[in-house]
Amino acid sequence: MIGSLLYLSAIRFDIMFSVCMCARFQASPKESHLSAVKRIMRYLLGTINIGLWYPKNSTCNLIGYSDSDFAGSKTDRKSTSGTCHFIGSALVSWHNMKQNSIALSITEAEYIFVGSCCAQILWMKQQLFYYGIFLDNIPIRCDNTSARNLSKNLVQHSRTKHIEIRHHFLRDHVQKRDCVLEFVDTKNQLADIFTKSLPKETFFVIRRELGLLDINDLDK
Repeated sequence: MIGSLLYLSAIRFDIMFSVCMCARFQASPKESHLSAVKRIMRYLLGTINIGLWYPKNSTCNLIGYSDSDFAGSKTDRKSTSGTCHFIGSALVSWHNMKQNSIALSITEAEYIFVGSCCAQILWMKQQLFYYGIFLDNIPIRCDNTSARNLSKNLVQHSRTKHIEIRHHFLRDHVQKRDCVLEFVDTKNQLADIFTKSLPKETFFVIRRELGLLDINDLDK
């Protein structure tokens, strides 16, 4: 059941967080985990007509969103992070993962995964370059001001040696103007849907903002 849902999450990002959470317990599942998986199945049955919508006249601007919770896993207190990437208004990439190590602060959790988002942005920038589309200062939207400042401030940077050096390549690419970190308030952070469970109203708003729409409504 989990394998089938993981396969489906490649086109239905709205179930990714829930499915990945259940997948952590598939080696020794309990009755509660089976109930959670059945609930996901019921949700899919009730939303069978929704799908990703790609507007015809979308621009070629590239933008990324990055978000992390802090010690969200109750079993080992590791953070869950998520990113999504748009070309124009079309969602083309999304990702969710539990971080490998325990973050000592929310700033560390956010900063580490913004680096991963930057790596994805650089790959997409190179692919667009082959099609004659040249982009610089690609925005990555993050709702943590300290993580944003950390990418630019050398003084703060020297006080964060507990973060592995490989994550500091983000600052180098910000200085090269390959990307730029922009602040976005939490209510407009679209990557929230990949990192935590959300209230029903917030979940539906973000799902729509990401382009997952009811096909029947589009026909009207």
